[in-house]
Amino acid sequence: MEDLKLMGLKSQDFYVLMQDRLSMAIHGMLPKNVRQVITCLCLFFSVICSKVIDPTRLDELENEAIIILCQLEMYSPSFFDIMVHLIVHLVREIRICGSVFLRWMYLEQCMKILKGHV
Repeated sequence: MEDLKLMGLKSQDFYVLMQDRLSMAIHGMLPKNVRQVITCLCLFFSVICSKVIDPTRLDELENEAIIILCQLEMYSPSFFDIMVHLIVHLVREIRICGSVFLRWMYLEQCMKILKGHV
């Protein structure tokens, strides 16, 4: 607690933090516009990681991912790198291969980068 760092967490712990707890943790800490974008990113991960995904929402999810990443880049240009860019491809992977929870490769790589930013 002295260094205010989370240590010893497994990948699943970071998924839970990103999908459920991060939006609550940043409440009141960041400007409202940045908080809203991070909350949208958390909700995006929550939707794509669910076991059942409505195929009619895939186009909407893809557009939402692009908008979220553009907004994050506007608020912090250093946030965007090649690993964060993989978020854009997650919806296409869902179309081709099915639900993400069956394949965690991109999320494993992306979460490492995202937890470094957090």
